[in-house]
This record gives sequence, C-alpha cells and structure tokens, in this order.
Amino acid sequence: MSLINEYRATEEAIKELQSRLQQLSENDSLKVEMEFEKKLRGLMGEYSKSLRDIIAILDPESSRGGRAKVVTGESKTRRARVEKIYTNPHNGEKVHTKGGNHKVLKDWKAQYGADVVETWVG
Repeated sequence: MSLINEYRATEEAIKELQSRLQQLSENDSLKVEMEFEKKLRGLMGEYSKSLRDIIAILDPESSRGGRAKVVTGESKTRRARVEKIYTNPHNGEKVHTKGGNHKVLKDWKAQYGADVVETWVG
C-alpha cells in the first residue's frame, strides 16, 4: 500500500471513530454508567478501598478462587477400577484387566479394531 493510500485510509478510520465517539457521548446509558463509576471511585477513595476490596465484599466466593471448597471428615481416595474380562472369540483366550494398558489387549485392538474388541467384554 502506498503511503498516500495509507494516509487516506487512516483519515477515514479517524472520521468513523469520531462519529462513533459522538454517538456514544450522546447515549444516556453511557452517561448513567459514567456517573456511577465517578461516584463509586469517589466512595472508594473516601473509604480507602480498592476494586479488589469491593469485589470481595460483593462476591466473597470470587476471592476464594471462584468456588467454595467443602471440607469433609473423610479422606478422598480414588475409586477402585472395575476389572474387565475380555474373551477373544477367535481363540478363546481371556484377558483380565482393570485398565486399557494391557499388552495383549493392545495387540487385539490393533489387529481387530478397538470397537470390535470392546464388544468382547463379558
């Protein structure tokens, strides 16, 4: 883009932004929000409170990381995995496993496909 084209495009963008700024400055909702912010900041200064203090007062949960943590007397332990027994219908071989990281099971899934092997659970 030549320099003059860039200059004209920038000029046009400035005109559009000035027009948008004019529309916003005439908006009553914006005026109300600006008045609220001005008064709020005045109160914050008067009582020496920061925005974090205000948020902590209005929404105590947000200062704790977003959610309350429930403390119970029982210790959290991982639920035991359920043992699955796969029976290969082609040769009758059985595999007992609690996870999917079994060598024979992986070989079957590679040979017959994971969807087919999952139907062998009995």
